[in-house]
Amino acid sequence: MVAMHLAPPRVAQPLPMPVVAGVAVDPPVVLAPMAGITNRAFRRLCRESGAGLYVSEMITSRALLERTDETMQLIRFDRDEHPRSLQLYGVDPRIVAAAVRMVVVEDLADHVDLNFGCPVPKVTRKGGGSALPWKRDLFRAVVAGAVRAADGRVPVTVKMRKGIDDEHLTYLEAGRAAAQEGAAWVALHGRTADQMYAGRADWSAIARLVDELAPLGVPVLGNGDIWTAGDALRMVAGTGCAGVVVGRGCLGRPWLFGQLAAAFAGAPPPPEPTSGEVLAVLRRHAELLVEMRDDEATGCRDIRKHMAWYLKGFRVAQPIRAALGTVRDLHELDALLAAIDPDQPYPTDVAAGPRGRTSGQRRVALPEGWLDSCELAAGEDLQAAELGVSGG
Repeated sequence: MVAMHLAPPRVAQPLPMPVVAGVAVDPPVVLAPMAGITNRAFRRLCRESGAGLYVSEMITSRALLERTDETMQLIRFDRDEHPRSLQLYGVDPRIVAAAVRMVVVEDLADHVDLNFGCPVPKVTRKGGGSALPWKRDLFRAVVAGAVRAADGRVPVTVKMRKGIDDEHLTYLEAGRAAAQEGAAWVALHGRTADQMYAGRADWSAIARLVDELAPLGVPVLGNGDIWTAGDALRMVAGTGCAGVVVGRGCLGRPWLFGQLAAAFAGAPPPPEPTSGEVLAVLRRHAELLVEMRDDEATGCRDIRKHMAWYLKGFRVAQPIRAALGTVRDLHELDALLAAIDPDQPYPTDVAAGPRGRTSGQRRVALPEGWLDSCELAAGEDLQAAELGVSGG
């Protein structure tokens, strides 16, 4: 099924991944930032399962500079979390540069990833996320300002989509501009903004970007439809990308990172967990969320969104599933989990497939007149386009 995405087998070796905070990104696997998901609790679960780079939820430049309470919580990393990876969103080059400078001067992270891929309307209607690369001069200015502000002390990378839609593709020119301005790597999600999460990711676009940036010595990471470790190996083999970015594939499956580490090392993958082992991970996830929130009720509300992902494909009585969706505390959670058969084998055919958001294709919300020109309009108020809330 996945082979339909592939370009012909590559001969050249992928460009090596850069070193982050003195650590090689090995295996070349990056956790994609996901709002409300990739907090400290989930990143810890993923780190305990395997190696790679685990990126924070999206942080908005303006909110970081204003030191809003929510943002200062989101940029907290565990004491043993290394390297610390932070994704930054912004539209105004000056504000983005100031935020990167703050990250560097105050030693808030070891790596900054710039978000040019978010397709949600509240972001794109401001000209941000996946809408921004259409404005070529603005995109280049944001990347250049961030790289200059980092001053070589932390790598700055770029994550983007193919473009706004099939008539407004931006990824080749934007990738080239990012490389020329000093981005350490470029990650490409093989979908346009109007696709959201529908259809198949276009891995051939990743291969084209690899060829485009190879002469500039900048590696490309591929993103889109990595559901298994085998998918990751096929993407690298078929596109020549230097590594993969994993998003929805790890929802309710943090152990996927252990399987990815084994696959890239050429070792046999760890077996899929039984239902009892999955329930133990789910319970630990809830405990970590309670610890992170310092409040049992809030932590248990957070774990509710993960229930369907963890339990996908397992036999669970409908009343138990319904009760898990409203669980209020760890005692109640324990009682509900105890009612699930712990000896079920992992339902690979169902649970190792697509999961998470599947929102279909829709028109992208854009500022009025955004597509009239690839250049920014004179006098455009970029500060007004900055979001003040972090987390996506």
